[in-house]
Amino acid sequence: MTSLAFAATGAAQAAGAVHLETLVSDQVASRIFAKDATLWGPDAKSEAAVRLGWVETPEVSAPLVAEINALRDAFAAEGVTHIVLCGMGGSSLAPEVITATAGVELTVLDSTEPGQVRAAVQDRLAQTAIVVSSKSGSTLETDSQRRIFEQEFTAAGIDAKQRIVIVTDPGSPLDKSAREAGYRKVFNADPNVGGRYSGLTAFGLVPSGLAGVDIQALLDSAEEASEFLREDDADNIGLRLGAALGGTVPLRNKIIIVDERSGIVGFADWAEQLIAESTGKLGTGLLPVVADPGSPEVAEGLSDVLVVRLVAGDADVELRANEVSIAGALGAQMMVWEFATAVAGRLLGINPFDQPDVEAAKAAARGLLDATPQPTPALFTDGAIEVRTANDNAGWLTGVSTVAEALDALLGTLDTDGYLSVQVYLDRLANAPLAGVRDELAAAAARPVTFGWGPRFLHSTGQFHKGGPAIGVFLQVTGEAAEDLAIPDRPFTFGQLIAAQAAGDAQVLADHGRPVLRLHLTDTADGVEQFKTAVAALAGRRTDA
Repeated sequence: MTSLAFAATGAAQAAGAVHLETLVSDQVASRIFAKDATLWGPDAKSEAAVRLGWVETPEVSAPLVAEINALRDAFAAEGVTHIVLCGMGGSSLAPEVITATAGVELTVLDSTEPGQVRAAVQDRLAQTAIVVSSKSGSTLETDSQRRIFEQEFTAAGIDAKQRIVIVTDPGSPLDKSAREAGYRKVFNADPNVGGRYSGLTAFGLVPSGLAGVDIQALLDSAEEASEFLREDDADNIGLRLGAALGGTVPLRNKIIIVDERSGIVGFADWAEQLIAESTGKLGTGLLPVVADPGSPEVAEGLSDVLVVRLVAGDADVELRANEVSIAGALGAQMMVWEFATAVAGRLLGINPFDQPDVEAAKAAARGLLDATPQPTPALFTDGAIEVRTANDNAGWLTGVSTVAEALDALLGTLDTDGYLSVQVYLDRLANAPLAGVRDELAAAAARPVTFGWGPRFLHSTGQFHKGGPAIGVFLQVTGEAAEDLAIPDRPFTFGQLIAAQAAGDAQVLADHGRPVLRLHLTDTADGVEQFKTAVAALAGRRTDA
């Protein structure tokens, strides 16, 4: 008997009444598990045909458990007790949730910010092994991270090859080069599983298992969920969640995900990528917003918002109008949300397995690195913050001379169905409290606000920003590195790389006609405090108005 539980009110409940009968009669559940690639229409068939391996990950991944545990024991016998994951997006978010929920330490390096990279490299190097995860085998960030670790291992007299574990698709460039280099272990993941659906494959299991998680229990939980998700039944929680996400009329396309002491740490961040990258395309999609129970979006009752509460199995949570609650163990929840996102994709009429707009920002960043451009000139400087924009025609900034005024002007471009995306290209560990501005900005905007750390969000919500509805406005925060860090055998540094990633994404957004405000902190510590003060003043002024 599964421990999963689900409830819905208002528009979410009505969506079930509208769609469940058809979903059941069309045998959507059993056809998903039969890997029927025709479910999402003819345009999606070729992609779906090679992206449905996730339905059988609990069974297919089972043989990995013994291999991973054996390597973990071997590392422990050698005194290697600290695991660092070099990965981005789907390669890092699932292991982060899995280990945090289990209370097991895993250092997740999903940044190119020089200070964050340096801190990871300098932390217990003698006891460290790294897992380099890249589905394509050509991810620029993870390649750069591997290079710096390999250099530092060697400089410390450590056999780098014995400390590097690779996770990638079979036949990828990384698969070939890693085997030629003789790295400690190469794990191949199922190539028929997309990155954001890969949490229960080698991408999620290898770093989590090496760090000390009971990954067999995780797979057992997922297998339990699979047994009833395949049933064509109106009580199927995956169908009900999918209908709530993608079937409200009119569509409530801002999905506010709130953790109500569910016991699963950081699950909303994982679900954010899954939903945004799967659905944000063809001018439609669902925007996930990671929020707290007291966040403004939860109580405002906006007509385009659906609140999803992640709860513990024995929790007694009273739902307001237009809300959903769901409870369950981590492995089961991962299967349910993957399944529900695929169902939502069918209801939205999109292909949930491609990500056509993710590559645009990557290509722009590579172009900037090749050209070694000069930074965009500042419109003006206010204290420790240079104010810039990527828009050629930014009339909305006319007459603005302070950071607070610039923020106010950006919010002034928001439509009644819009959202604000805050993108911070700083060390996310050292500057973690900065995420607190999200609620203040949401109160000031009276609209949903997302908060992403760059460049990791480029591999998740970045797809929705470019491919979803053109209703977003964008606030980008960058900083001057106190000390840059060279990337071995590359003509650019980590500081230049993250600057190019920020500038490239800003330009792509501007090219799509989105308003983009760029705040560059010339002194990170002073700039962060100045920014927080400006946001607080803005929130106070707008909420009092």
